[in-house]
Amino acid sequence: MSLTHLPARADVDPRHTWNAESVFATVEEWAAELAALAPEVEGLSRFQGHLADGPAVLAEAMQSLETLSQRVEKALIHALLTESVDRGNQASTARAGQAGSLYGQMQGAVAFLEPELLAIGRERLAEWTATEPRLAHLAHYFDNLFRRQAHVRSPEVEEVLGLAADAFGGSQSTFSKLTDTDFKFRPVTAVGPDGDELAVGQGTVDDLLHSADRAVRRAAWESYHDQYLAYRNTLAANLATSIKQNVLVSRVRRYESTLDMALFTDNIPPAVYHNLLDTFKRHRSVWHRYFDVRRRALGVETLHTYDIWAPLTAEQPRIPYEQGVEWVAAALSPLGEEYAGRLRRGCVDERWIDVYPNEGKSAGAFSWGCQGTYPFIVMSYSDDAISLGTLAHELGHSMHSLLTWENQPKVYADYTMFAAEVASNFNQAMLRAYLLPRDLGPRDEARQLKIAVLEEAMANFHRYFLEMPTLALFELEMHRREERGEGLTADDMIAYLADLFAETYGDAAAVDRERDGIRWATFGHLYADYYVFQYATGISGANALARRVLSGGPDAAEDYLGFLRAGSSRYPLEALRAAGVDLTQPAPVEAAFETLGDLIDQLDTLLNE
Repeated sequence: MSLTHLPARADVDPRHTWNAESVFATVEEWAAELAALAPEVEGLSRFQGHLADGPAVLAEAMQSLETLSQRVEKALIHALLTESVDRGNQASTARAGQAGSLYGQMQGAVAFLEPELLAIGRERLAEWTATEPRLAHLAHYFDNLFRRQAHVRSPEVEEVLGLAADAFGGSQSTFSKLTDTDFKFRPVTAVGPDGDELAVGQGTVDDLLHSADRAVRRAAWESYHDQYLAYRNTLAANLATSIKQNVLVSRVRRYESTLDMALFTDNIPPAVYHNLLDTFKRHRSVWHRYFDVRRRALGVETLHTYDIWAPLTAEQPRIPYEQGVEWVAAALSPLGEEYAGRLRRGCVDERWIDVYPNEGKSAGAFSWGCQGTYPFIVMSYSDDAISLGTLAHELGHSMHSLLTWENQPKVYADYTMFAAEVASNFNQAMLRAYLLPRDLGPRDEARQLKIAVLEEAMANFHRYFLEMPTLALFELEMHRREERGEGLTADDMIAYLADLFAETYGDAAAVDRERDGIRWATFGHLYADYYVFQYATGISGANALARRVLSGGPDAAEDYLGFLRAGSSRYPLEALRAAGVDLTQPAPVEAAFETLGDLIDQLDTLLNE
């Protein structure tokens, strides 16, 4: 994909676009469904006040709720995915707003559910699940509901919180619109006889930071972050609003803190969060080793942040999308041909993936869908090892979703963020384990591929095991300041994150206090409160489970597949223990740092051959 021009959405080959017509054949069909859903959402009120009438009535209500919520989700997914690949399309934006509004109405319409279930009581619900077959699968759901009982408020309060869901999503929507659509980055002028201007955008900045030309990397880094700095106050106020909303909800629900609320939802002890951050602080020196290897390989006196993604060899292997799919499928073959075959068909035949960048496409990559759709992926593939790793990562999410949807009823047909990042990083760990021992091609080409795979691994670990724990420290402090009523300003946010990066980099790399400090504004993840730490626990659990599967234990693969199939039918820590890893202990995080150290050693050896 040329960096000098991004194609318009209409010019993208349909073969490389997500299969929107498999969800709704036409926009008119989507609109008809949305119109039909509105009165049905209102009709849910017929169950309000009647859930205690008996097990048959409750079973009918639960089935109606599940069926309707799935239809609303399909409408929302179609609208938001359509918008995400072409944010400049105003008609798509309008449809996304309509679907989001309907989703908010649905949340408000079902607000009576949990207060009425709690009023029925644990003992009666246990009797009903034993006598009414249509309620039997809800035993875990009811147990979890009563675990959360102290934080479920009155029907009126729950209705308000449900109706507020759409409005409270405004901060994230504003962030996305501002940074994906309205931001105009100054271009980079390439060094050379033609002096080409290279477009800086959400879909190209990563490629520019991977440039072999240090001047291009630096200019791209500065252009990108200077645009965020120009809007520092707006972005800070927007994030602060999101944090204030989180604080408000935690107080309405009577939690001691926002952290307690975020972790309690998934039954995760706060010690898991603090274990991660404490272990990260103790092992920062591992990163100093890597920065030294990278500095020597690049031949620079001082390593800057914009050097962290620079290629370490003159020739970078080209990995076409089709080749990438085959390697990922082969790497996952220890999980069985059914898993690998489903993955391959999804990529090639069923068009799960919106593959390449285009104008107005969202930054980054994500997987999303629901029961009744494919597990779609939006990304910007660039025929390199980084894109290959991203492909494997998102396919981990998609296969997790697919196996959950096929094996769980609607009430358990999702999974926590905590579990999600295990599945995605597992695929990447398996891909490296497949590629690194093999000589794929002549000696020099094989060496270059291995270095590229290790560079992808280091980029992945850098994001998950350096940036995300650092952001987790930042996020915790910002929430605490707001909880103490101190208020948040752009300058304070920038200064605090710059201090954190300075502690992490030590003397091994230089910190650009303004541009490194504004990096919180480049991560939309912070609008999902206390999400970022789960990337680090996820990569820890993933590498532990990959080692177990690759060791060839008789039950390892099936245990892992059982974790994928579990969805939310079990608490995430329980499901992971059953698969073979205990993330309540620091040991998996310690082991992940050992894996990181081994990857650094392999890279250093290959670079010195």
